[in-house]
Amino acid sequence: MAAILPVFAEALCAVGLIQQAIGACLVSPQRTAAKIPEQAPPITVFKPLHGVEPLLDTALESFFLLDYPQFQLIFGAADPNDPALAIVGRLQQRYPAVDVAVVTGPHREGRNRKVANLMAMHAASRHDLFVISDADMHVAPDFLAAIVTPLARPEVGLVTTFYTGLPATDTLAGRLGAMQINHGFLPGAALARALGRQDCLGATMALRRRDLDAIGGFAALLDHLADDNVLGQRIRATGKQVALGSAIPATSVPETTLRALLRHELRWARTVRALVPLSYAGIVTQFPLFWALIALLLSGAAIWAWIGLALAAGLRHGIARLFERRLGFGRASGAVPMLMAPPPPWLFLLRDAASAAIFALSFWSDTVEWRGQTLQADSGRSTGGNGIGAVTRHMS
Repeated sequence: MAAILPVFAEALCAVGLIQQAIGACLVSPQRTAAKIPEQAPPITVFKPLHGVEPLLDTALESFFLLDYPQFQLIFGAADPNDPALAIVGRLQQRYPAVDVAVVTGPHREGRNRKVANLMAMHAASRHDLFVISDADMHVAPDFLAAIVTPLARPEVGLVTTFYTGLPATDTLAGRLGAMQINHGFLPGAALARALGRQDCLGATMALRRRDLDAIGGFAALLDHLADDNVLGQRIRATGKQVALGSAIPATSVPETTLRALLRHELRWARTVRALVPLSYAGIVTQFPLFWALIALLLSGAAIWAWIGLALAAGLRHGIARLFERRLGFGRASGAVPMLMAPPPPWLFLLRDAASAAIFALSFWSDTVEWRGQTLQADSGRSTGGNGIGAVTRHMS
């Protein structure tokens, strides 16, 4: 048995590398700007706000620079004195031609304060096509054109997108957080999509007003922590599909300390485990260098295990570099700022070890901390759904 364990660990490492290579190949970067449809429906974009984080002004400004015939931006904050509103005010002065509404004040009570914010913002919406985007998303000018195209198909009820991670600060925590999104989540999400899953990735959600009304509106999401997961469940339960838009925006990674990053990623891990426990177990293969290191320890530092670790590290870094070049990392793209420089090989070993620790800690408890609240992660199926889990990654 002792001889089998290091071999088993190496096998997990190999599976993880194969998955990442396939997933990286499945992400198709958008090479040219999306064309605006001839019949371009007007769009209302919801931007819920909660405080100020690094790069927020850049992220919000990218929505004022959208290239689309008619769109409305709605910004909402529970606190009328939220400092993020000052940024919005400055952007309104800079871009007076953009149609902007600001909604503030007390919101309906519920577990999910973001959804309570969306419910308050809903009354100000003027158009029948909705795009819900987190405050920290950076988009290119053709973002709305890329999102609206799949909704032209009547069988599509919801559009979501992949996204990359952009460290807001040049800190170890910021780089590790972005690596988890770019080299863990993103290839895994692409592979899951290719295998038939229709995950709703909450950083971008686009749907028609009537489809939202058909599932009970935002109120149907109010008591669920993973509102994007529940929205995907409800839309699929109506018989419609969750499609993938061609745009790949970037999300800020604001954490500057390892403690803050651990808290954020642990919140995500426990939420996903509650949503799709069987699928979550598959994450065990997403940190291959950790398993190569375990094989080295279990083998008593055998030569073959050292070779295996070196090969795994080289492949992990090589796959990541190819993926980054395909996605254009290291250069600006439209309104999206320059993504981080390629991480050094040793950082992947640290990233995989941290991911393994978070995976183990996620089984310790079902409680999560989010925006000053201590909440219980839930499956999102208490009021219906079709039983097909939609994995959420982005919880701002």
